[in-house]
Amino acid sequence: MKAAAFFFGRSGFLCLLALFFSGHTAAFLFPTADVSSLHITKTRGQFSRIHAVRDEVIDVGVPANDSRSSDTSTSLTQLQEQKGELRFDAEAILSQIKVMDKNTIINTSIFAIALVTVVFQVLSVDIGITRGWSAEEIAYRVPLDNWNSYNAILASAPIQTKSITSATVYAIGDTIAQRTEGTEIGELDRARIGRSLAAGLIGHGPLSHYWYQISEDFFNNVLMWTDWWSFIPKVVIDQTLWGPFWNNSYIVLLGVMQLQKPSQVWADIKRTTIPLVVSGLKLWPLAHCITYGLVPVENRLLWVDLVEIVWVTILATQAAGSVEHNEASEKN
Repeated sequence: MKAAAFFFGRSGFLCLLALFFSGHTAAFLFPTADVSSLHITKTRGQFSRIHAVRDEVIDVGVPANDSRSSDTSTSLTQLQEQKGELRFDAEAILSQIKVMDKNTIINTSIFAIALVTVVFQVLSVDIGITRGWSAEEIAYRVPLDNWNSYNAILASAPIQTKSITSATVYAIGDTIAQRTEGTEIGELDRARIGRSLAAGLIGHGPLSHYWYQISEDFFNNVLMWTDWWSFIPKVVIDQTLWGPFWNNSYIVLLGVMQLQKPSQVWADIKRTTIPLVVSGLKLWPLAHCITYGLVPVENRLLWVDLVEIVWVTILATQAAGSVEHNEASEKN
């Protein structure tokens, strides 16, 4: 519980930033945001003009044969038309609000609450000791103290912390995958996101912890390969052994959680193994040059998880394609 509370307050910030502070945040959370304050500003102006002309006619009492009568009539006609457009704008706004069903509200609320909670926890890491600090000191100390706190909890509870890190990343990745597929925020499959989260929690986090520890021990203490070039065989082994193993483990975990038949799971593995290996070669060799060449072993999973936001999007898309393929096969 301590690791979970800390993660969502500190290290979770590193993962959630990749989603919430991207260039598409507003479109991601509020797909109907194009009905904006522009309509409201226009509405106020039109109402003011309508009432001004109406009051002028009432107060002044323009005679029917006055030369100003035609001008006033024309103005009123134009404003009546604008009033009709204004009613149409109001109806458009109301229709957009109605479209935001309860699922849209629920999903948007989840993202908003998560964002506010994480940002608050991260910014409050030094609360109570910042009195007298300059803005430069705060900007320097807050990231540094969050990083030190993360490493402290990582040292005391490594598997739990890494499990929660991976769970968060896999949930974010699946969410991005669904949005990339064109799914509206109100139509996001929360069960699918939950399955990806569980796969990261019980699978990727613990297994990756042991993989990086065993790999580092094997190369350093058995093969005695500690020179600068030793990261190259580590990357090769990672891509030929660990990568395919975990990709297929992910498919198996999702299949089990969906209560799929073993034959279906096996068919999915055969269908996705080669495409995932090929897709992985476009991303992971370069990323793992940093993983095995620069990042300390205890922080490798955090670095890999940040990169995996992209990779999980690919994985989740492939897994979702497997489900659709199976459903189509059953119908035929």
